[in-house]
Amino acid sequence: MSSVNPLARDLVKQLTPYASARLSMSGGSVWLNANENALAPQYQLSGSYNRYPDCQPPALIQAYAAYAGVEPEQVLVSRGADEGIELLIRSFCEPQTQSQDQNQNGDSVLICPPTYGMYAISAESNQVRRTLIPLKTGPLATEFTLDTDAIFAAPTPKLVFICSPNNPTGDLIPRQQIIDVLEFYKDKALVVVDEAYIEFAPEATVLNLLNDYPNLVVLRTLSKAFALAGLRCGFTLAAPDIINALKKMIAPYPLAAPVADIATQALSSEGQARMQQSVNTINQLRDTFIQFANNQQGVLKVYPSNANYVLLQVKDAAACVAALVKEGILIRNQSSQLGLSQVVRVSIGNPEEMALVQDALARFFRQENSSGTTNTNNTANTNSQLFSAGAN
Repeated sequence: MSSVNPLARDLVKQLTPYASARLSMSGGSVWLNANENALAPQYQLSGSYNRYPDCQPPALIQAYAAYAGVEPEQVLVSRGADEGIELLIRSFCEPQTQSQDQNQNGDSVLICPPTYGMYAISAESNQVRRTLIPLKTGPLATEFTLDTDAIFAAPTPKLVFICSPNNPTGDLIPRQQIIDVLEFYKDKALVVVDEAYIEFAPEATVLNLLNDYPNLVVLRTLSKAFALAGLRCGFTLAAPDIINALKKMIAPYPLAAPVADIATQALSSEGQARMQQSVNTINQLRDTFIQFANNQQGVLKVYPSNANYVLLQVKDAAACVAALVKEGILIRNQSSQLGLSQVVRVSIGNPEEMALVQDALARFFRQENSSGTTNTNNTANTNSQLFSAGAN
């Protein structure tokens, strides 16, 4: 990492930034490392942009409220769901001061790894303590669920982050567990359910619990199913008093006018139809890829997925990623995530890209099996790795 200006805060000097897919890897011609949607629609811009945009563009707010089935006053739009995470932490968590002992009382967020890395990094950058309660694996180690006993025994946080479908594992957190957490933290903490990938499993949304649980917050994005990752447009859905608190902290012009224009087009009836067609295609390609992976001798485990990516446990994750890089194909090594070992995540691309990655993986596994190579350098899972691990 390059040197940091000596006038910067000590926290900045020590902080390990989020390792985004673009920052971690470059080059290649087949990008399957960032959970992007390769089935990109085209949009047209119109109008002039000499005036500042609305902080919360009414047409966009109304469009997303109608799409999600909530009231406009329950919607905040931001620069991706990442800004929503940041705003929640800044609005509801008092930062630790240097004079405070990290073991003493103070605001904290509760995170359930392995999961999206920005929860931890946003908390750390805002000097908010993090309580880690790892997900539990099922009896056959085929799914991840919340460890509710450990969650309820932990010191009370201000925010509980739950990702469902979870990134990078692809699991859906059981609905009843989310309800149990909401019930337990009534009047105590906000429960933030990150539904960035919910369009790939719409039946699992908890949005219909919003009016019953005023402590529920739902994060959404246009980056995944709507194929607008480059737009950076996300939504926070919550009770009006929570939305009003976030509005006090958000920048005066969080969304560029062209972003609002394109996002509103994407949420039109035609845009939603295109999105649904894209989701259907990706889900079919994902299921086909899972069948392929289950038939590869070099794959030790295929994690079930309800999103546009699949997690695979292999003999040597680093070697697998490196072999595909040589062929211009980028996938993601997720072995640094707490609770995961020797795993790679493959984002679902278009049909041509999936044919290329399957061919490359098949050849890699054949070569690996013929050489009898075994991995002896398991990646240690540490908290510091969790905080630096990217998972978008």
